[in-house]
Amino acid sequence: MKLVTAEEMRALEAKSEASGVSTDTLMEKAGLTVAQEAVQLLPDYRGRLVVILVGPGNNGGDGLVVARHLQNWRANVVACICVPGKALASKLELAVEAGVEIVQSVDGADPLPDLLDRAALVIDSMLGIGQARVVDAPLKGQLALLAQAKARRPDLKLLAVDIPTGLNADSGEVDPATVAAELTITLGAPKIGLYTTSAAEVVGRIVVGGIGLPPGLDADLPTEVMDDHLIGPLLPRRPIGANKGTFGRALVVGGSHRYLGAPYLACAAAGRVGAGLVTLASVPLVRSTVAPMLPEVTHLQLAESDWTVAPEAAAEVVAALGQYEALLVGCGLGDTAATRSFIQQLLLSDSVSKIPTVVDADALNALARLRGWSGQMTGAGVLTPHPGEMARLTGLSIADVQRDRLACARTYAEQWGKVVVLKGAYTVIASPDGRARVSPFANPALASAGTGDTLAGAIVGLLAQGLDTFDAASCGVYVHAAAGERVAAELGDSGLLASDLLPLFPRVMKALKDPLL
Repeated sequence: MKLVTAEEMRALEAKSEASGVSTDTLMEKAGLTVAQEAVQLLPDYRGRLVVILVGPGNNGGDGLVVARHLQNWRANVVACICVPGKALASKLELAVEAGVEIVQSVDGADPLPDLLDRAALVIDSMLGIGQARVVDAPLKGQLALLAQAKARRPDLKLLAVDIPTGLNADSGEVDPATVAAELTITLGAPKIGLYTTSAAEVVGRIVVGGIGLPPGLDADLPTEVMDDHLIGPLLPRRPIGANKGTFGRALVVGGSHRYLGAPYLACAAAGRVGAGLVTLASVPLVRSTVAPMLPEVTHLQLAESDWTVAPEAAAEVVAALGQYEALLVGCGLGDTAATRSFIQQLLLSDSVSKIPTVVDADALNALARLRGWSGQMTGAGVLTPHPGEMARLTGLSIADVQRDRLACARTYAEQWGKVVVLKGAYTVIASPDGRARVSPFANPALASAGTGDTLAGAIVGLLAQGLDTFDAASCGVYVHAAAGERVAAELGDSGLLASDLLPLFPRVMKALKDPLL
């Protein structure tokens, strides 16, 4: 699914109007879609009070269409007009004809507190994508009443139409008055601002609702939110007559005396996503630790310096690269003068420019210390920074990186000529050609040591099987996050270990490739 800005959404609606599908038709379809999702959120809706908070624009019009349908389906619906608007007139008349009770939220005689105390479901249709300013009176006061009601009544459900009121559809900036929803039905196309770290606290579960836009209008938009339908067809297939060479050979360079587990996790992940052969290039201590834990991995022993890899080992890795289809550098290498020298020599070599390379963790930090590295590191590559590493690579603050993650990843992917995977809630994958994909998952369970190693390993394992850098990064992020969702569904949002993800990678991939099984 394409992700859109507010301006792009308005352009799609204009194109729809020009093609013969009117804005009113879209609004009617939108309202029906939201009503259908509302009864899924509140299955015993018949006879129960549903309060719809109506704003002055098209978002309010959508809410009135929702009100009409729910009333016709035997809910007890009250539409509370929070701010009057001329755009509401026709939908207001139809709602009244359907039997919807209409009330005004006004100072001095406000019915809203009593309604919120009795409601089973509240639907927020106050402000949509047109909102670009701080929420002020009267909506600020009405949102405060809603927040108070939800605090008193944990069972009170809130559904947001298109976006929660107070959320910026482009930046994801959240107004202090915004009330967190259990469910957001974003209409026509998902809005970029919904898939940001700040928005994650208020959007709840996100569902994209169809509104009847003619197909193909969004074909030229460069940003997508990933889903099963996108990722499933990209995953490598497994011919019956294949052998391990069919599925590629991945070389993982990582590990040190302090970080013995990181290369194990990366190698295991590469194998679990289907790489035919995985080799670990590391120092003797790491080799002796990993070999009993993961007997399937082969080994390339590297020269060491004080229990970490020595600078001269770069030549040993370069000499072996011709045997592999993909390379991963960084997991657990450590941050010493010796390892930095090793990483810089290796990544800037002509041989590495000929093999798709994933750069992670300590390798990213080593590059950040090297002025002009992007002009010297040629060839296809994937960089996998978390916000702190991205800040070091760019010279920005972490706050600047997080302020507009999509723009940041896209800008530097183009500047560096590499695919950038900016990790975090709603991980962003940006290609040098301007395309970008966003993960639909925000899962705090994945905020634990080692999960980045499993992600880097998954990406290199997919690269080894022949996926290009953008697709390998996208599939790796999606499979990794979907596995995290499965673990969190069982364990909750704390206690996940990175190794818990490993056996779930093939199961997630099986479900994506064979969704009917």
